[in-house]
Amino acid sequence: MEKVYLDNAATTQVRSSVIHKMQEALTQFYGNPSSTHSFGRSAKTVVETARKTIAKYMNAHPSEIIFTSGGTEADNMILRSAVRDLGVTTIITSKIEHHAVLHTAQDLERQEGINLRFIDLDEWGNPKLSHLGKLLQEDDTKKLVSLMHVNNEIGNKIAIAEICGLCKKHGAFFHSDTVQSIGHYPWDVEETQVDFLTAAAHKFHGPKGIGFAFLRKNSGLKPLISGGSQERGFRAGTESFHNIVGLQEAFISAYDNLEKEQAYITELKKYFLESIQREIPEIQFNGLSGDLEKSTYTLVSVRLPIDADKALLLLFHLDIKGIACSKGSACQSGSDMGSHVLSEILPEEELNKPSLRFSFSKYNTREELDYAIEVLKDFIAS
Repeated sequence: MEKVYLDNAATTQVRSSVIHKMQEALTQFYGNPSSTHSFGRSAKTVVETARKTIAKYMNAHPSEIIFTSGGTEADNMILRSAVRDLGVTTIITSKIEHHAVLHTAQDLERQEGINLRFIDLDEWGNPKLSHLGKLLQEDDTKKLVSLMHVNNEIGNKIAIAEICGLCKKHGAFFHSDTVQSIGHYPWDVEETQVDFLTAAAHKFHGPKGIGFAFLRKNSGLKPLISGGSQERGFRAGTESFHNIVGLQEAFISAYDNLEKEQAYITELKKYFLESIQREIPEIQFNGLSGDLEKSTYTLVSVRLPIDADKALLLLFHLDIKGIACSKGSACQSGSDMGSHVLSEILPEEELNKPSLRFSFSKYNTREELDYAIEVLKDFIAS
């Protein structure tokens, strides 16, 4: 049976060079980076080299890069610490954010009594900047805006430069969950004046369980996890040394090969869009994922012309045929709940149609896409 992995927005295959570097780290550098002897100093040097490398690629200062267990922890750190340490009493976000942001903001509303405001979305799922401007002006409370750069379900890219400008104009902090874009798009934090960013290595062919937060220098945030002085005092606990090494290698490889791999994956997406529309003309695209210019090149979200009863067997059928894709975000797997993103942007009658997210990487081929589309076409016709 052919095996086709088209769920790269959930996680990616680890590069062989990353595995090699991690194995090397586990065998050669096993000292605790906080220890003062030579074993510890050697490990500490490797950690700081990784921090400096990431900072250099992003035009940041090394002290602005804090290693975390991934994007979810980084989002929690930033939102919760902004309320506790920066005097933020209003969080402005959207109802189609990743749950790492959405649920955290809702927790802070319940637990800390913050004002939670949601930006209106257009029919495609884009935040309405005119409404954001009104929300930023509606009172004098200290505000944090949190909007993801690339939506993990429908692939929309926000107008991040314009949003930065609005936040600066009104004195608001701006956080962007960039888990789906770091490693896939270049970042210059001096050019794009965000206050906080988040990243996860496993989204760009690195290991799971490691990521980082960008916290702009002198942000005023204090540690969320106490118990040690690691990570410049921002995150206590012995560093996940081998994962940091893997993150560094994945990050370097992603950006050193960005132009070539981006062009290859963009062509794959273009081919997929053309092929699936030709083979299944009734198919519809969610958000702007069918637009090569306005969505990320890494994913497509489609609605299928089948009824709800037949849809119950869809993912099972694809899995049996060796095809991995997603009904929604991986964080909702095992849940009977529908996509909170699609529920916000689709009319009621369209929500009855099943949706699938196909997401691509450098390891995919046109032949794999042909196979997936053929299996899907046969299932719809059966």
